[in-house]
Amino acid sequence: MGIIEDGLAPEEELLLHRRKHWKTIIGPILVGIVVTGAAVTLLVLLRGSDIDSPWATILAIVLGVAWLVAFSWWTVAPLVRWATTHFAITNRRLIFRTGVFTKTGIDIPIARINSVQFRHELIDRIFRTGTLIVESASDEPLEFDDIPRVEQVHSMLYDELNDLLDGDDDRSRA
Repeated sequence: MGIIEDGLAPEEELLLHRRKHWKTIIGPILVGIVVTGAAVTLLVLLRGSDIDSPWATILAIVLGVAWLVAFSWWTVAPLVRWATTHFAITNRRLIFRTGVFTKTGIDIPIARINSVQFRHELIDRIFRTGTLIVESASDEPLEFDDIPRVEQVHSMLYDELNDLLDGDDDRSRA
């Protein structure tokens, strides 16, 4: 089972589980390709130069370490961040989890949600993604960026909120 499914309470049903949209990793992948291409080009130029053998080896090692640091920082870290970010909706709560070493999470009970909004700009509309804005009993609205198919998620969350409120109204009348 997954990280979200393992944390569900008895009788809690997972309705939606998403990661951030894949558009968030296009940039880091392109940067990784450029950094790797630049490192290979510099290595080929270094091997073809007239630099003495020990210095060429030292420069090649420095170049390799620089490539490893840059590739890890600008490509691997964003990919890991993307892979470990989860957004889910259950019949009881909205769940957001992120992190590898330092894990953070937000759980908002559906009953505590006051309003649900979404925002997407032109690029977001092309990629069918956007920002989900949830206002609950807390001071500031929470914004969840790059949620795939944000309009469907908005509708689902709004429907769950209405179903919960309708159920409360029925119980109070009985």
